[in-house]
Amino acid sequence: MPLHIEIGYRGTDRSDALDEHVRAELESAIGRFAERITRVEVHLSDENSPQKEGPRDKRCLMEARPASMDPVVAQDESDDLYGSVRESARKLGRVLDRKFKTS
Repeated sequence: MPLHIEIGYRGTDRSDALDEHVRAELESAIGRFAERITRVEVHLSDENSPQKEGPRDKRCLMEARPASMDPVVAQDESDDLYGSVRESARKLGRVLDRKFKTS
């Protein structure tokens, strides 16, 4: 069963390449839990807007919704959205691993 992933953008343009990167990183990090997760919401944002550059202004927040459990959140801020997505997915994988081991 594939992961149900919803991706939202704020302050930056939507990108097919970034959407695919999000899906690939989540599949790699949490795909093994797909049957236990109802959906994953991903929020990508440029905190300073595209007109201004700044350090660590790209943010990725991921919220996984395990069936019959409270949601789990992981986030990262970086200089680029691809790096932020990668780190958020890794963090989410570690959090879910701990959560499912204790349930």
